Amino acid sequence: MTIYNFGSINLDHLYQLDHFVRPGETMASNSYQCLLGGKGANQSVALAKAGADVKHVGAIHHSDQAVIDQLESLGVNTDLISRIDVPTGHAIIQLTKEAENSIILYQGANHALTEDQVDQVLSNANAGDWVLLQNETNLIEYIMRKAQENKVKVAFNPAPMDAELTKKVLDFVDLLIVNEVEAMDLIGTTDIDSTIEAFPKVYPDLAVLMTLGKAGVCYFDGEERLSVKAFSVDAVDTTAAGDTFIGFCLSSLMKGDDMKQAITRACAASAICVTRLGAASSIPTQDEVTAFLAKHS
Repeated sequence: MTIYNFGSINLDHLYQLDHFVRPGETMASNSYQCLLGGKGANQSVALAKAGADVKHVGAIHHSDQAVIDQLESLGVNTDLISRIDVPTGHAIIQLTKEAENSIILYQGANHALTEDQVDQVLSNANAGDWVLLQNETNLIEYIMRKAQENKVKVAFNPAPMDAELTKKVLDFVDLLIVNEVEAMDLIGTTDIDSTIEAFPKVYPDLAVLMTLGKAGVCYFDGEERLSVKAFSVDAVDTTAAGDTFIGFCLSSLMKGDDMKQAITRACAASAICVTRLGAASSIPTQDEVTAFLAKHS
């Protein structure tokens, strides 16, 4: 069983600051790093580290071979990543001492997917495979339609949230993965309690994983409803926490774990992730997650 991740690949320019830069302010950063990132790449790395067979579908500038080398070193299959004459996507990230971040995205090559590329990839997929999507690439609806035609399941993490696009494609989605802010945007609520109450009523047949930060995760699908508490850790950077959760959760489900087991393992992976700086570089290994769970059981 393979996961085809049609996902973004970014170079993350990470600046550590005392506070977010204010309008008109010039401020020296405490440190700077250039790291592999992008929600798509992060989720592919998390899937690979969690033991899943993941093939990343995307695009980068042809000069950025180091990106390919790093993804491959982390276990991601890069055969379906195009090298083109468009700048690789990138992000400018401000990170404060309180582990809060502010991010500016440049789409670049992430929005250069073609219908021919999608058709070729999905023609080789098998029933039982999954397509994973975020909202940092183009052709979202087209990819989902083609996945459905090929009897491939779709997991969708609509970040950054576009509520109208998301509502439009929900009929093609087998598993929706949102955080509390994205869920509120989608439902039109203003607090998380009313969102948790309203979501299953508005979308009673949709399988939804809703991550709630320090409050944990809730899941519902029309038949089952459950919640799992988050692990308490001292966070230093939350950048890839959600991506880590998604990768480990999907990998666990595909290995046959039930939803509660998958969520618990994914919460552990996410807890480890937030204790480290960076995006892809902060994602733990299977062994680290297993050891963490043993310690916190």
